[in-house]
Amino acid sequence: MIFDDKLHEECGVFGAVVNNREASGLTYNALSALQHRGQEGAGIASLNGSAILYHKDLGLVSEVFSKSVLSRLPESNMAIGHVRYSTTGANCVQNVQPVVTEYLRGRLATAHNGNIVNAGAIKERLQSYGCDFAATNDTEVISSLIAYEALHTDSIEQAVINAVRQLRGAFSLVILSSKNKLIAVRDGFGMRPLCLGRSDHGIAVASESCALDSSNFQFERDVKPGEMIVIEADGSMKSSIVLEENRTAFCLFEYIYFARSDSEIDHLSVYQAHFNMGRQLAREFPVEADMVCGVPDSGLDAAAGYAFESGIPLGSGFTKNRYIGRSFIFPTQTQRDNAVRLKLNPLKANIRGKRLVVVDDSIVRGTTSARTVKMLRDAGAAEVHMRISAPPFTHTCHFGTDIDDESKLIANKMSIEETAKFIGADSLGYISIEGIKQACDGCSLDLCTGCFDGNYPMDIGHHKKSEFEC
Repeated sequence: MIFDDKLHEECGVFGAVVNNREASGLTYNALSALQHRGQEGAGIASLNGSAILYHKDLGLVSEVFSKSVLSRLPESNMAIGHVRYSTTGANCVQNVQPVVTEYLRGRLATAHNGNIVNAGAIKERLQSYGCDFAATNDTEVISSLIAYEALHTDSIEQAVINAVRQLRGAFSLVILSSKNKLIAVRDGFGMRPLCLGRSDHGIAVASESCALDSSNFQFERDVKPGEMIVIEADGSMKSSIVLEENRTAFCLFEYIYFARSDSEIDHLSVYQAHFNMGRQLAREFPVEADMVCGVPDSGLDAAAGYAFESGIPLGSGFTKNRYIGRSFIFPTQTQRDNAVRLKLNPLKANIRGKRLVVVDDSIVRGTTSARTVKMLRDAGAAEVHMRISAPPFTHTCHFGTDIDDESKLIANKMSIEETAKFIGADSLGYISIEGIKQACDGCSLDLCTGCFDGNYPMDIGHHKKSEFEC
């Protein structure tokens, strides 16, 4: 059990084909830049001749890849990597990615960001064909499905096409093949991010452009919804649209919380989206106050936007302990309640006696917001006005965000006024759905608002999210 009720996203992916045999090291740098997307496990798979060598384990990138482990990574011109947060499948080393699959004609390694709605049904079908499974995540199902299709076609590219056309859900895939190819695919809705970069040494794909920056690739463009990119060992690349939907549906929460501020996704700067959300919040929920402050880190840019629009001075309300990397496990509820102070501590000298506008990215169950408000009260804040840069969560996400049981979402149990009272705030304002769409207007894709209004981009039928763990 984690000590906060913030949302988490499944993972981040990266892959590179270079001419200097430094793909493994570049992948390590990229995964470090994507650490915010998953902090439970990390892995790198490299192509060495026709063999795929890999190392993966539970922990942060720096913990999994110690100096001695890094020194043993093979020199390679092709590698893929993954950082994981589990939305399906238990948090165990078997579920850490990339998933490496062997079949009669070769080997492949698969890294996946997203969630496959029909993974359980595909797994049952593959088991009936004699496929064995060691993990409990949907990535192993995808990898096994590609391997199965590869037995029935002449090319790994066609096997990937045949496989992804059977998947329902959200996915950005990076696949390393012993056939000396790196293949990347984004689902037809474009729900999860994936981008393409180049350098003098080669080509890379990544969940976010910040990973390209950290590994010395220049961002070129976003991978299009439904696009498959095939990169050969010599650096040549071809692309084609292999999946088509009647609309696009990029996950709004990538802009609200998941993606790093220095990334650009589908033509929109994440920082600009945050800043625009803050400005919109100030228009929708003005209040008289002495200072605006953001809850680190995802609330900081939106707080700057609120201050800019409202004219209220922007200040610092918290000091963040940046040496706390993961959500630690504590044996008692009291310890979990107190543990939030390990990450954040209020700046008493700056907030004492002031009326505060506090900007945060979301409220899920309300417990973290209640602790935050109490900390500010105890530190001497005269008033605390909470402003949230996401609309109220009312529905489960089935596509890679860990919004699980709708009965636990505070927005389904309390009115906004009741929620404000529960968390101890003087007032509470959530950005509207139309307001956040306006803030993200620069995005080149349509936006998925399913977790806010239940309007999912695809029919999920009668399935519950718990059924998707496979």
